[in-house]
Amino acid sequence: MIRQPVSLAGIALLLLSLVPLLFFGRLFIFKTPRTSRHLFVLTAMITSGFVLALIAFSNGQISIGELFLSAISLAAWILYITWYSRFSGRDHEMLLPGNYLPEVSFLNEKGERVNTSSFKKKTIYLYYRGNWCPLCMAQIKEISKQYQELADLGAEVALVSPQPHKYTKNLARKMKVPFHFLTDENNEAARKLGLNQKYAVPMGFQAIGYDSESVLPTVIITDEKGKIIYLEQTNNYRVRPEPATFIEIIKAA
Repeated sequence: MIRQPVSLAGIALLLLSLVPLLFFGRLFIFKTPRTSRHLFVLTAMITSGFVLALIAFSNGQISIGELFLSAISLAAWILYITWYSRFSGRDHEMLLPGNYLPEVSFLNEKGERVNTSSFKKKTIYLYYRGNWCPLCMAQIKEISKQYQELADLGAEVALVSPQPHKYTKNLARKMKVPFHFLTDENNEAARKLGLNQKYAVPMGFQAIGYDSESVLPTVIITDEKGKIIYLEQTNNYRVRPEPATFIEIIKAA
C-alpha cells in the first residue's frame, strides 16, 4: 500500500487547529501556573499554518471559505496574545511598597467577616480570578507546596477572589492547607484597591454563578503592621511570580 504524502492543506489544518488545542489543553489538564509572555514558538507555528493555507488556496487545494476560516484562526490567536492576555490601566499609586494596605474586608471560608487589620503576621495576599481559571489554580497549588516554609518564616497566605462563596469553600476543602480562603463579595475590596477588571470572566461561567467582573491577578505582601513590602501587578495573566520570590521577600523582611 502506497502512502499518500501529507498535503499542504493537511499541514495547515494541523497547525491552525491542533496547536491552539494542545496549548489550552495543557493549561486545563496539566495546570500550568505560567507561560512565556509572547509564546513566540506557538505563534510562529500558527502563522506558518496560515501561510501554508495561502499556498494551498493558490494551488486550488482549499476553498475561499476554508482560507477565511484559517484567517479567523490566526486572528483569534493574535487577539489572545496581544489583547485578551494583557491588562492595561493598572493603578500603581495606592499599593506602592512602603504604603500601608488600605483597610478592606472579606468573608472567610466559614462565612465570617474578617478585615485586613486582623492579620498580624507577614501576609501574602494572592488575588485570583476564580476556580474556573486554570493558571490561578496552578499558582495556588504551587504556593500550597511551600506553606510549611512560609509558616516557619512567620508568614501566612490569604487567597482572595470575588467568586461565589461556595466555590471558595470548595477550594478550601480541596486544598487542605492552613491558608485564609477569602471571598471578596461583589468585588468591593478589589474596586477599592483598583484591582477589579470588568468583563474578565469568559461567557458561559455566568450560568453557574460567576459575575462578568473579576479581579486582576495580583500579589501583595505586607509586614506585621500592614505595610506593603512587595507588589506584583502583572500586565499579563499568563505571567506570574514563583513562590521562591515570595520566600525571598519574606526572608529579607
